[in-house]
Parts: sequence; C-alpha cells; structure tokens
Amino acid sequence: MGYNLNKMNICVYSSSSNAIADCYFSEAEVLGKLIGERGHKLVNGGAGVGLMETITVAAKQAGAETLGIIPEKINNAGLASGHSHEIIVTEDMQQRKAKMRDLSDAFIALPGGFGTLEEILEVLTLKQLSYHHKPVVFINTNNFFSNLFNQFEVFYSSHFAKEQYRQLYFIAPDATEAIGYIENYSPPEIPNKWYKVPERKD
Repeated sequence: MGYNLNKMNICVYSSSSNAIADCYFSEAEVLGKLIGERGHKLVNGGAGVGLMETITVAAKQAGAETLGIIPEKINNAGLASGHSHEIIVTEDMQQRKAKMRDLSDAFIALPGGFGTLEEILEVLTLKQLSYHHKPVVFINTNNFFSNLFNQFEVFYSSHFAKEQYRQLYFIAPDATEAIGYIENYSPPEIPNKWYKVPERKD
C-alpha cells in the first residue's frame, strides 16, 4: 500500500534563474505535466521566473491546481506568477517556508541555488528529527546534486550522520521516478538522531 493514492499537495522547490540550461526547464515542464495528469496540486514559491514559472505553467496546463506562496518583499517587486490559481503572500521567508511545509504532503527539489538548497535541507532535517514523515525527493537532472550527495556520504563515513538516514530522501534521475516514488511511498523507521545521549546531571 502506497503513501497516498489520492490527490496530494506536492511542494516543488526550484531555481528562479532564467539563465540556466534548457535541460533543467525541460525536466521542470515534465514534472509539472505529471503533477497535473496524476491529479495532484502544485505548491511552490509563486514567482514568475525560472523553473518556478515553468512548472507552474506546465502543471496548470495539465489540469493541476497551482498554489504559489511568496514573501511580501518579492511580491512587491512584481515577481509573482500570473499562472498560479492562488497566491498567498507571507510577511517574510520564514513564514513562506513554514506555510509551504504545512500545506504540502510531499517535497521535491529540482535544481536550484542557495534558496532551493536551504529549503530542501530544512525539510530533510525536520524529517530526521521526526517533525514530519513526508516523502522528500531530489531530481538529479544532469547530475546537478551529485556533489551534494557525495558530501552526504562524507557525513555517513565520518559518523556525522547515521547511514540509515539515506532512507530520509530519494534520489530520482527524472520526474517520472520522482512521482512514482511519492505515490508509492511508505514512511521508513527513523532511528534516534543521537549516537549517545549524555546522562542528565540534576
């Protein structure tokens, strides 16, 4: 039995850059199309630039509801997408991230910069600490995240993190495998984060 075979709110973190290679836009378009075709709802950062806009347009065209969550500062700069069915404006970035997490059933990271990395790693850390048990996926288009995954291996081999934490996330080569993983997801048993908890001294 999968995680949720019904309609899900799928949060997608992604680049806001329009200067990146075409392969990244193509994969974002495929992902948006799949979200719509599979009857899910897109939740993203709500900006009308970069991969965020590409996936919003593709999801909407494929029949998905689209929800953009954008901080006031970025909205005031005129960067909100005109293709989101609904836009929620938050006071700041922290509220934006919290709202995206609260309203979503699953998380996908497409390639992106500092913001994308911060968002997906925060979600991953919260899962590690059992604040949620939702699926977390990286789509590794063009091996974009491979150096990051190599760093994860350093964490494991050096005991900064337990090897079982590989179960916290899924590395998908493309959008099709990402959606398949989410739709058939079963939450793993997450071990205690700490190797040894010191005794309390009252």
